[in-house]
Amino acid sequence: EREGDDNGDGHEDEQQQQEQQQQEEEDNERKKKKKEKDKKKKKDKRNMNFDQSLPASHTYLGSDHEEYSGRTVLDDESFVNLPLLTLPSVVLIPGQTLPLQLFQPQTISMMRHVIQKDRTFGLVTSRYLDTSGATLANIGTTAEIFSVKEEDEHGIETMRIKAMGRQRFLILETRRQADGIIIGKVRILPEWEMPSGLEGAELRCHRLSNVPETTSAMENRYRAADWTWFPPWVYRQYDCDVLMELVKRELYSWNDTLQGSIMPTNPSDFSFWVAASLPLDDGLRLHLLSINSAVQRLRCELSIMQKCTIMCCRDCGSQIAEKKDVFSMSVAGPMAAYVNPGGYVHETLTVYQVTGIMHHGRPSTEHSWFPGYAWTVAECRQCRHHLGWKFTPAKKKLKPEKFWGLCRASLLPGLRSDGGDSEETGWMPTM
Repeated sequence: EREGDDNGDGHEDEQQQQEQQQQEEEDNERKKKKKEKDKKKKKDKRNMNFDQSLPASHTYLGSDHEEYSGRTVLDDESFVNLPLLTLPSVVLIPGQTLPLQLFQPQTISMMRHVIQKDRTFGLVTSRYLDTSGATLANIGTTAEIFSVKEEDEHGIETMRIKAMGRQRFLILETRRQADGIIIGKVRILPEWEMPSGLEGAELRCHRLSNVPETTSAMENRYRAADWTWFPPWVYRQYDCDVLMELVKRELYSWNDTLQGSIMPTNPSDFSFWVAASLPLDDGLRLHLLSINSAVQRLRCELSIMQKCTIMCCRDCGSQIAEKKDVFSMSVAGPMAAYVNPGGYVHETLTVYQVTGIMHHGRPSTEHSWFPGYAWTVAECRQCRHHLGWKFTPAKKKLKPEKFWGLCRASLLPGLRSDGGDSEETGWMPTM
């Protein structure tokens, strides 16, 4: 009887082992299929035949624009009076292109005066916090006009402008003219270049002597740390080259199809390009704009990117996209500013996949920011808040086969807390 029980137990053990082995095989098969699917998805991402230079040229604004060359550079720390253009939820970054469609006579008149002078005006974001009216941010960016087209149809004047973000400024005071134009007295913010923390720590006679031939340039850069109170890793945290590589590594984790050739090589320009490419809310974007040093700005951006994992609906907090879904449809990067026929400027992020979105209306190619693609309005499924548009090919064999353009103003970055996956409140990025 005991022998029968033993045989029964052995049979059960063998059966359990077989079931466990079968389960492991099924798990491995699922992992293999998922890996192949991810690999195919990654391959599909790279398989793009769309001309990425088209969105950056804003061809939807028409042709026959009058082009301007040259550049106006205002002295750092100088005080100047600038005509201010206020746009809701648009925070212009130096190096970013700003397209405009203007209809208001006083604004068109202002731009004509600007073009006759030095083609430079100030752009400031505005927010409606309550019924008392719009509140202006105290930080803005100068915009220099480089392309203009004026039209007069049936007595209605319109002006189409392309401008480039140039220099940051702090608003000291504003006054409104009789024609409604806001003039701001501003201080041009400096862009400081921080010297190496090891500058002066090493004697001149030690720089070329006693250095082994096998020592790398990076290792040799931090040899002077031996003469200080701090180890080399402390100085690496404030090294522009190191910070740029760390930020690029984070960018590739967001978008592995990103081309390094479109990234600026100058630390300051690179830090602004990153700021213009990240889907941040106005508060974080203005915070980056207020920083006067590329080193601190890069540290701040790295801190944000390491925290940010998802993008959520601004109104209800529902998850909309993950950072791995971000990609570039334009040579300008994954996010750029575009203007609709009504003159409203949208800073738009392109992603391959979304969740929790519903679509409204039929596809339309009218005024499409991506030539060859038709757009359909996209809304949050939870709260019906406008999030952006779904783009599908209007021409055959155009790839990608679909993507979404999400408005930065409609998104909030989902910041991972150190204690878990929930959003962390009151957090500020490291500088």
